[in-house]
Amino acid sequence: MIVTCVLVRVKPDRVDEFIQATIRNHEASIQEPGNLRFDVLQSTEDPTRFTLYEAYESQEAAAAHKQTPHYIQWRDAVADWMAEPRVGKPHGVIRPVDPDLW
Repeated sequence: MIVTCVLVRVKPDRVDEFIQATIRNHEASIQEPGNLRFDVLQSTEDPTRFTLYEAYESQEAAAAHKQTPHYIQWRDAVADWMAEPRVGKPHGVIRPVDPDLW
């Protein structure tokens, strides 16, 4: 299993658009083979900061996500809305061992 936490800072005047585009990406992403979880989180301290928590069964499934039409559409739509480049941090999972426990 691989988890990627994507840290995003959005321009203040684009927050609502970013949320809507990201919800569409989320809804399609959770239907992908190998997707275990795709959370969209917004900071309670700074509404322009988001974390996307993406869990996939394997590196291959995570890589396949980046080839999907919905991801490409999201990536292109939000590119100009970023206040700074987004950063993806991959993580190995120690616990839980069984994704059914999530």
